[in-house]
Amino acid sequence: MKKILPLMDWGIFSLRLYHYILLSSRLLIVSEPTNRSLLYLIWLIIALVAPMMFWFPGRRKNKVWFCVLELVLGGSYYVNSVIHPDLTSKADYLLPSLTMGYFLTRETLWIIPAVTFIPFSFQSSLGVTWERTLSVGTDNLLFCFIGIWTSFVANAYYQKNELVAEVEQQNKLLTHYTAEIEKMTLLEERNRMSRELHDTLGHSFISFIMSLDASIALLDRKPAEVKDRLIRLRTLAEKDLDEMRNIVHEMGEEEESSLIGQVESLVVRFREHTGTALTLDLLGEERPIRFEARQAILRVIQESFTNALKHGKASQLHLELRYSERKLHLCVRNNGKPIDKLNYGFGLTTMKDRVERLGGSLSVLSEEGTPAITEVRCEIPLKGVMLHGEN
Repeated sequence: MKKILPLMDWGIFSLRLYHYILLSSRLLIVSEPTNRSLLYLIWLIIALVAPMMFWFPGRRKNKVWFCVLELVLGGSYYVNSVIHPDLTSKADYLLPSLTMGYFLTRETLWIIPAVTFIPFSFQSSLGVTWERTLSVGTDNLLFCFIGIWTSFVANAYYQKNELVAEVEQQNKLLTHYTAEIEKMTLLEERNRMSRELHDTLGHSFISFIMSLDASIALLDRKPAEVKDRLIRLRTLAEKDLDEMRNIVHEMGEEEESSLIGQVESLVVRFREHTGTALTLDLLGEERPIRFEARQAILRVIQESFTNALKHGKASQLHLELRYSERKLHLCVRNNGKPIDKLNYGFGLTTMKDRVERLGGSLSVLSEEGTPAITEVRCEIPLKGVMLHGEN
């Protein structure tokens, strides 16, 4: 089903080849070898080969010139075979009409009247009846429309397969994007909860301190009550502290995780979800950076990957993440369609804003060539985004 268009091309090519082989075989088998029959044979070979210089299955070139040569060479042989009744290799013009109909475009609309009116070129000179001439012209026109219909069906199947492939690709991107959104939303929520627990833990300690102050005040007057209160406070504090430590530790594992580790995980998941050829270069010594900075970098990478496949139809991507002495450098390169005019839509604007909030810069470069290259480059100063104010 995916190869319907090449299959149709070879089918039309085979019919045309059969037409000229049949005519040539009649010359060789029926006719006596004469200079005239040799001339006709050369004529047929040229009529077969010359148009193929402009079209061959799998190598579409110039349909207009193919049709011109087909009409001039093959059509003239057809007219000649009608004018000379003694010619043993009689031709009709049905299969060539079908072939040219198959190649119909806006530039070759003249084919329809051309194949229809070929019989009228010899009608008056040979005294052929109008009914016979009209019948031959109608047959040519019918086969021309069969070729047009065949082309329409082949292109419809081809476009349908292209659409199915694009939908599958979009589904892969959507699956990947959904998984990343879920993961990053979870990370953001964990970060928020971690901060809230930190505040809650501080509030708990304040409450404990106040309870201890009250116990100290009652220590001389009601020692038994104070002792009981302290025992309960200690038990409660120990229990809350253990629970807080466990929760904060679990969330802190993501909070303090490695950017390189997260990037490698993102690349692996992207390959699995989309099947895209993706290479990764990690250069320099990693520095621990804040959660917000890591999230911004991961979002830039993700959006760059998505745009490369969705808009650029890229088949190869390359990601480079490099730590220099003062900056973090990011480059996402793809071989997709070059960008004619760069418009900062919602996705690019969001990426740019994220990076600029960290004091960095983002640029998009696109160049035509073999292959075409589109790059998203990002630079973020390490000062200000490193954990604990490290330099």
